[in-house]
Formats: sequence, structure tokens, C-alpha cells
Amino acid sequence: MSMDGSSNKSSSKRASVLPNYKIGKTLGYGSFGKVKLADHVATGHKVAIKILNREKIKKMEIVEKVEREIKILRLLMHPHIIRQYEVIETPEDIYVVMEYVTSGELFDYIVEKGRLTEDEGRHLFQQIISGVEYCHRNRVVHRDLKPENILLDSKCNIKIVDFGLSNVMRDGHFLKTSCGSPNYAAPEVISGKPYAGPEVDIWSCGVILYALLCGNLPFDDVVVPSLFSKIKRGEYTLPDHLSYEARDLIPRMLMVDPLLRISIPGIRQHPWFNNQIPLYLAVPPLDTTEQARKIDEEIIQEVVNKGFDRNHVIESLVNMIQNEATVAYYLLLDSRRRVPSDYFQSNFKEISDGTFNSTIPVQMVASFPALINHDHMLGQRSRVNADKNWTLGIQSQAHPRDIMTEVFKALQNLKVCWKKIGLYNIKCRWVHKSHISQPVLKFELQLYKVSEGKYLLDIQRADGPHFIFLDLCVALLRELRVF
Repeated sequence: MSMDGSSNKSSSKRASVLPNYKIGKTLGYGSFGKVKLADHVATGHKVAIKILNREKIKKMEIVEKVEREIKILRLLMHPHIIRQYEVIETPEDIYVVMEYVTSGELFDYIVEKGRLTEDEGRHLFQQIISGVEYCHRNRVVHRDLKPENILLDSKCNIKIVDFGLSNVMRDGHFLKTSCGSPNYAAPEVISGKPYAGPEVDIWSCGVILYALLCGNLPFDDVVVPSLFSKIKRGEYTLPDHLSYEARDLIPRMLMVDPLLRISIPGIRQHPWFNNQIPLYLAVPPLDTTEQARKIDEEIIQEVVNKGFDRNHVIESLVNMIQNEATVAYYLLLDSRRRVPSDYFQSNFKEISDGTFNSTIPVQMVASFPALINHDHMLGQRSRVNADKNWTLGIQSQAHPRDIMTEVFKALQNLKVCWKKIGLYNIKCRWVHKSHISQPVLKFELQLYKVSEGKYLLDIQRADGPHFIFLDLCVALLRELRVF
């Protein structure tokens, strides 16, 4: 009796919190809460609602993970990335309304089918790369790409999920957190070395491609230290059944040296990837702000017909505000695009610059202030100024080895003390002896790949006067001249 009463009370509470949804069956349980199937009342379309219990996520120490995923998914609109429609908060729970995907994990699909044909594997891989490229264009690194975090819809198209370990790239800042699943993690990640970000996703995509075409993992060992050793050495075998082009692409992605690892533009130009590529995937997708400028007139009219004010709908869309109107709009839009190619071919009209705010507005996160730290809001051009460290970047097309050789020569000439942290990462200490107070400056140098054949030497002040840092940068530039 008490159980029925508790269940009815819980259902009544959800109905009051989620009046725009008709809650259905439970899709799954987790240690943090549950996922329910629901119908959106205004449009009739199905959604999945993730119910996160605040007390449980606090006990499990995953509050930061939940915050990060919610913030990042608010930025992303792509046919191969799971859609987050809205977030509703109560003192006890967080309700995350998501796109409903029907056909399970890519992992289970691979286990069931074994290795895929190269045509089918390529079809899925092209979609994965398009989604990952879109993330990188919006300065988001996933950091936990694996078949378990890729879902399949009813048409066997992929949706990238689980952005809880993702991070946002900022100019002059390098990620140092070792995270993700060991079998899919890049050598620099498990070694604890700093990394720019995109290159670790490329490695994980290489492991996924291997799994698609071979039916097993390139790096696998029950003994974790042995697994790490294989990854760090890049020790794996390519089966004979792979085509010449696949045998060429996989090693380029699983290159131990991150600076020599192929980039997404390089993958796009590779003949294996380009074979039979759908038109909508043949060009890089629009970034979030560009997409927000485009509205579908027919869908707008459908939303207006359901009782919403036209100007309110358009203003909410272009400013990327999540509310009842935009939820209805995107549910209707997504249901129309029954195949991903429709995603970039709808009847779009571009909004003029006068009505568009290029930064993510405060209203975008103000609906759940207890969950989001406003000091870490995500701007489209990564305008986060949290620690205000000064940075300088020098670009070059020379070989990484030659760049580092010239850097070491310059540091020696400037009498800079340095300590090598990684292959392309140096911590430095410099005393400005010509200055009366002889201030000590500490800074860090890191070389990373910008694009195919282009590298950036990043110089970041760690401690010491800003103007002394600028003096040092000028002196270093004079020493380096050209690489």
C-alpha cells in the first residue's frame, strides 16, 4: 500500500514539474536515477527524460560531470550528436529532456555483427568524424569517444553521447586531465602529458575505426600496465583482410607522436574516407552560431499555429534560449529530418545581423542557476577569462623536431633555465638580471598541431611580472626569427 502511495506521489510530482510531457515507461536505471520515455504534449513526439537525483549525484561526486555535459550539449546542434532539448530543475532532481534514440549502442552492434564490411564501417565512421569535427569547431573535445558512447537510431545512423568528460578548448591552455576509457585513450593521455585536445579524439576515432573493421580492439590486455605499455609503443597488428587504403589510414590515426598524428582535415582528404561520402557530410558543418542564424520558415509557422508568438520564437532561437517555444521548434524540425541529409537541406532563412547576439546569452543558463557556475559560461569564441594568464603563440610549418631544436638554442642564448616535461612541453625559469630587482619569471612552452603541416608554439606565463614576460617574448622572437 505504501509502495503504491509512494509511486503515485512520485508520478504526481513529475506531472506538476513536467506539464509539457506525458511520462511513459522507464527506459533504464542508473545509480544516479532513471531514464523515462515521454511524449511531448504540444508536438506528440517522443523524448527521453533523464532524471538525476541531486543527493545521489552529490554522493557519487559527479556534480561537475553533470554540469559539464549540460553546458556543452546546450552548445551543440548536429545530426550525429544527441540533442538536449531542455533542462528543468527542482530542489531534489534535475530533469534533462533528450532526443530519444531507439537502437542501442554501437558497441552492441559490433558485438552482434562482428567486423563490418568496409562500406558499412565507412558509412558509420564518416558520421562519427563529422560529429567530432563539429565539436572541435565549437572548441569542445569529447575525451571519451568509444562505441559505448555512440548510439544508433532506427535508420542505423549514429548519435554521439556522454559529454561528461568533455572539456572546452581555450587559446593558450592545455588539458592535463587523464580521463576516458583506457583501451581508447591516447598515449599522451595515459602518460599524464599536456595535450591540446583534438588529437586525443583523433586517436580514439582510430581505435573505433579499427573496431568497426576488425571486430576487436587494437590495444587489449587484462593487465592494465601491459595495456598501457602497448598503447605507449603503438603496438598492434593490422589484419590482412583490410584494404590498402584502410591499412594506410588507421596507422595515421594511431600515431603515438600527437604532432605527427593525422588531423581531421587530413582524414577528410584521405581516399578511404572520401569514398561514397554522402553530400551532407562532404563539407564541414556550420558551427553553432551560424546554425542559430538560420530558421526554417515552415517549422516556425507550425510552432506559431500551436499558440506561440512568432517574434518570441525567433528571438529565442537566434539567442539560443531554451524554452517551450524552442523545444517545440526543434522537436518538429528533428522529426522532419528523418534522414540526416535533410539536416542541412531544410527551408532555411538567414536572420539578419541586427537580431543576432553572437555570444551565448545569460538567459541560456539562468534557468538553472543552482547547477551552472556563471563564471564558466561558454562563449562561441571561447571568451572565458577565468585565470587571465598571458599567452603568446608562434606558428610554423617546419618539422616539430626542427622547431624544438631552434627553441632550445634560443633558450640557451637567453640564459633561460628549462626542464623538459614531455616531448614538446618545457617548463622554464628566467631571471631578468639587467633589471634592478632581478625579478624571476616562470613560463611554459608547448608545441601542438594546428592543422595538417602547421604547428603552434604556445608560450604561457606561469608566474612573474606581466611586462617582464612581454620582454622575454620579444627577446625570444628575436632569437627565433624564422624557423
